Amino acid sequence: MEESDFIIVGAGSAGCVLANRLSESGKYRVTLLEAGGTDRRLFVQMPLGYGKLFYNPAVNWMFKTEPEPGLLGQRDHWPRGKLLGGSSSINAMVYIRGHRADYDDWAAAGNPGWGWDDVLPAYRALEDNEEGADAFRGAGGPLFISANRTGLHPLVQDYFAACAAAGLPRNPDFNGATQEGAGNYQMTIHGARRNSAARAFLRPAMKRANLRVITGAQATRVLIEAGRAVGVEYRRGAETLTLRARREVILSGGAINSPQLLQLSGIGPGALLQSLGLAVARDNANVGDHLSDHQGINYTWRMKVPTYNEELRPWWGKLRAGMQYFLGGRGPLSKSINHGGGFFRTSPDLDRPNMQLYMQAFSTLLPREGERPVLSPDPFPGMSLGLSNCRPTSRGRVWLGTPDPLAAPKMIANAFTTDHDVQEMLLAVKYLRRIAAQAPLARLITEELRPGPEVTTDAALIEDFRRRSGTVYHPSGTCRMGPEAATSVVDARLRVHGVGGLRVCDASVFPNLVSGNTNAAAMMVGWKGAAIILADAAP
Repeated sequence: MEESDFIIVGAGSAGCVLANRLSESGKYRVTLLEAGGTDRRLFVQMPLGYGKLFYNPAVNWMFKTEPEPGLLGQRDHWPRGKLLGGSSSINAMVYIRGHRADYDDWAAAGNPGWGWDDVLPAYRALEDNEEGADAFRGAGGPLFISANRTGLHPLVQDYFAACAAAGLPRNPDFNGATQEGAGNYQMTIHGARRNSAARAFLRPAMKRANLRVITGAQATRVLIEAGRAVGVEYRRGAETLTLRARREVILSGGAINSPQLLQLSGIGPGALLQSLGLAVARDNANVGDHLSDHQGINYTWRMKVPTYNEELRPWWGKLRAGMQYFLGGRGPLSKSINHGGGFFRTSPDLDRPNMQLYMQAFSTLLPREGERPVLSPDPFPGMSLGLSNCRPTSRGRVWLGTPDPLAAPKMIANAFTTDHDVQEMLLAVKYLRRIAAQAPLARLITEELRPGPEVTTDAALIEDFRRRSGTVYHPSGTCRMGPEAATSVVDARLRVHGVGGLRVCDASVFPNLVSGNTNAAAMMVGWKGAAIILADAAP
């Protein structure tokens, strides 16, 4: 039995930041447990290699939801990173903080210290933006952020022009003064390599003698004695091992694994735990509840001009792209497929954007359940315009289906189970067509392929997005932050209500989902969480 001051469970976006900051002074011994393995893999480091990771169980938990009523009974595929860096090692690398009002909503929900004016300094401290510091951006921090202004596909400029013609102006920085508009996405890419949380935060910290990182170590339960977390039991190979914490246990497994581990440890809905034969340490029905996730869909067009399909589908195109990348760090493999995007409002009455855009000079058909899990470009020049809802009102949950700690939990997003979410998505998909109908893009389009021009009525459009929509990989809220155990799992200092020495620090604590990609916000939670933990540990 070994001891550490702090045990962190999960080397994902927040966990890597925690490991760096908690070990920085050298004062504390820190152990980081990660169920997966190394991030030193070719397709992890290569930015566009994430297409190869989408269905790879070696680095991906490969979760499946329960049948989703709002998706016509389909089971949605939920990739989550199972390696150093977690989902920051398999994601599309888009760096978006969210809207400032999202964080003011956090504070208004009874979480002091989490409003926009509180989190902005944390963002600026952790960032090293390629374009330098200003009132919003940070420079000199551990995380390099690419401005992504060069090497974009020519269609991106046509997309910007079409958005402007549709009434959506150009925005040079979605993380700046305003979020609304169209523009290119900042990326967590550095030197033509993925700049995951593992690369930016964990790898430098692993040189310290007081930080131990154990891979292939799946936590099976938190050890609780007299109402306090005192350690973690974990499985490594055929062995079951125990690690004791002199100070605290911090869960950073993300919105699926953190509530799962809490429930396995007897913290969660009491009746559920008892039905599985698990002793109840703390009855809290909010553990695993309030699951929120962005739902997205792509519309696809056949184009008159070349796209990445011709470059990335044939063997000779793959060879050329590989040579561009390995010999000069250039070409499509050096970037995410989401070169451009944006944020818009489906109604002018809204006080902030409620929809996010994704522009891809590429098209593919995502396989559904039972189909061969391969992502391959379409055999023709294609372009996709996608969108996702920023603040859905549908809520799901994560719960244990078995006491077996190695079995995946059950989960359901309940996508499109509120009329609000259905109606705003209906307006949003109509806006996609409005953008494509503007002259800068319309002159380059041969035909709409998905869903197709025959899909015109509201009923048909709704049926289509129920059939073709799915997660955009931003689950959160399952251990949400709040002042009372009756409605939340952790307090504003990320302490689990009613259990000493135990915190949760990852996207599961979001009181509400941020408007945009969640990786940046998860790292910020890790940064602020570490500051809180260190402050509480000070004599």
